[in-house]
Amino acid sequence: MKYIFLVSLVCLFFGCSKSKPQRVESIKSPYFNYDWATDKIWEDGKAEVAHYNAEMVIYGKLRYFDNVFITVKEEFNEEWNVKTNDYNRSDLFSVMKVNKFARIETENYPYHYLTSLFFKRESPTELYKMTHTGQEWCGNTFKQFLLNNDHYEYDYNSYFDGSGDGEMQIAERNLLWEDQLSYALRALKFEDKLSFEYRVVESQLNTKVRKPNIYQAEFLVSEESSNWKVEVQLDGEKMNEYLFEKDYPNILLKQTSWNGYNLKLDSVSRYQYWR
Repeated sequence: MKYIFLVSLVCLFFGCSKSKPQRVESIKSPYFNYDWATDKIWEDGKAEVAHYNAEMVIYGKLRYFDNVFITVKEEFNEEWNVKTNDYNRSDLFSVMKVNKFARIETENYPYHYLTSLFFKRESPTELYKMTHTGQEWCGNTFKQFLLNNDHYEYDYNSYFDGSGDGEMQIAERNLLWEDQLSYALRALKFEDKLSFEYRVVESQLNTKVRKPNIYQAEFLVSEESSNWKVEVQLDGEKMNEYLFEKDYPNILLKQTSWNGYNLKLDSVSRYQYWR
């Protein structure tokens, strides 16, 4: 006890340095182009706004709706991990933001979903931050996933008993997320018959809170006319398909998901949607 007390006094008057945790670097996959988001097109001050004719099964019935994907470059600050208002700070870094918004009508009430995904500009494969909100007449659900060195912090707040407010961890880092594939797969080094495996976190496009399932997924790329098709076999029964334009920036044209969440491109344009 005397020793601990003396050490505390020394630290109080002279300061004691704490050892910092060793920084864990992400593993770069040889199948992706990590310069994909550095193209000058993302420097024009505009956002890519893509509208998709979408469908999803809710209450056992197929629902049709407009799903908007917004992709834009932003500057984050490390203090708050949000878009900065002060561009003279010393802790700034560039991110790509992908916002996905949907309003889905049902007989009972509408659903509203907004999923915001953020990637460091030089790393299209690694999700840096994701927030997801779901609102309907029963209540609100909020989920946030934030990369913290070698794992993800998962904070949540929902209207469900047992998961009203809490947090957990996902004890892995080198993952793809099912919700990011529409963006990350645009950065593939496309090649006919390219195949590889990657661990994929299940979609968070819902109002539920639970420990996410992680698949050992198999990816297969094939050339289809003037486009690229990517098949993602999540497990023995679940497969998604994605169709991308061959030309940069490799717009997602179509998505077919195992659970009936399907997309087909309706229109795409670049403008400052916030004005």
